[in-house]
Amino acid sequence: MSQDHISPDTAGRPLRLLLVGAGGRGTTYATYAARTGRARVTAIAEPDPRRAREALARHPDAQLFDDWRALAEQAPAADAVVIATQDSEHADPAVRFAELGYHILLEKPMATNEEDARRIADAALNAGVMLAVCHVLRYTPYTAGVKAIVDSGRLGDVVSVEHLEPVGWWHQAHSYVRGNWRREDQATPMLLAKSSHDLDWISYIVGKPVRKVSSFGSLLHFRPENRPAEATDNCLDCPLEATCPYSAKRLYLGCLGDPDRERWPLSAVTPARTAEGVERALREGPYGRCVYACDNDVVDHQVVNLEYEGGETASFTMTAFTPFTHRKTRIFGTRGSLDGDGVHVTVTDFVTGEEETLTLGVDGPDAGSGHGGGDERLVDAFLDAIACDDPTRILSDPATSLESHVTAWAAEESRRTDTVQSLSG
Repeated sequence: MSQDHISPDTAGRPLRLLLVGAGGRGTTYATYAARTGRARVTAIAEPDPRRAREALARHPDAQLFDDWRALAEQAPAADAVVIATQDSEHADPAVRFAELGYHILLEKPMATNEEDARRIADAALNAGVMLAVCHVLRYTPYTAGVKAIVDSGRLGDVVSVEHLEPVGWWHQAHSYVRGNWRREDQATPMLLAKSSHDLDWISYIVGKPVRKVSSFGSLLHFRPENRPAEATDNCLDCPLEATCPYSAKRLYLGCLGDPDRERWPLSAVTPARTAEGVERALREGPYGRCVYACDNDVVDHQVVNLEYEGGETASFTMTAFTPFTHRKTRIFGTRGSLDGDGVHVTVTDFVTGEEETLTLGVDGPDAGSGHGGGDERLVDAFLDAIACDDPTRILSDPATSLESHVTAWAAEESRRTDTVQSLSG
């Protein structure tokens, strides 16, 4: 990189980070990076005044900008940028900061369409910068353990995989019915917004590219025709609230007093930490709405069938109608099988018939608890890559990240057109 605002010499000083988008994900990555002592945030671009103030309180020495374009125009001396804007606003800043020579930590999904995702990958390649898309599940201790078992040959050759993403009934209502990812035209299809993690994870475990995709799914339940006759537009007024699984009153008031749940999901609703403040936010904002009276259109259940180069297959199920818990996976090989729940795995040996249960994961499955350790390990890997000038520390290069996104768009095309989609090599 020839840009004079980026110094290749990182020895003896913390890495300098720019933060573009100080919402939940950007805050998580930047705060952890600074807490390690290996990096400091030197500039922040955040248009929301409350989030900007909170970000500046966490990083008081940072310059503050209300728009990423103003930050890019100034192009301060720094080593990398964390981009965690809304999904539809990833492409332009990612391309511009790549052109300016900054290494990039980019929240998933890369972009909301294939053209923009390819623009980002090409920009990073052409500029010679490292691009780490936040496929955090690759970095968990659980994933490392599963990958080691598969790569050791203990299961023989992998033949098929069965993978479940249990979104959770209240999480679906929070993020994908009432929240920011409820509409495809404002975000992305559900499969990309929620499950690009999973499509990437399965390919990482199998170790081969996808060649064929088919998919089925729909918005089945969270629809106006399923609204009970007595239901009101807002949960606070509803006579059915106490018996409704999707009660906003129960969900958000129930977060009070729990630091983890106050951090998420309550922080998306309001900064208030009193019952009165939460109820005011539910009355005035989108999160108090009846789940049958929202403007959502993303699916609430979907299955994806995958065929890999070499003939291996995988089935993936994403569904709202589960407890909120870890993904569950079964891997079937020629010499053994693995049954995992995100924390434990049971390996069955076909020669001896013996079963061994191992504990591989420890933390919670969600963003509020760091994705099972994946958030922290991703940031560590990104900082390592920059400090050592070694892109192999990042577990997915731009082409690999692009592949999982292309798979998701192919699955959506299959779902909408009732076809099998073929992906070229």
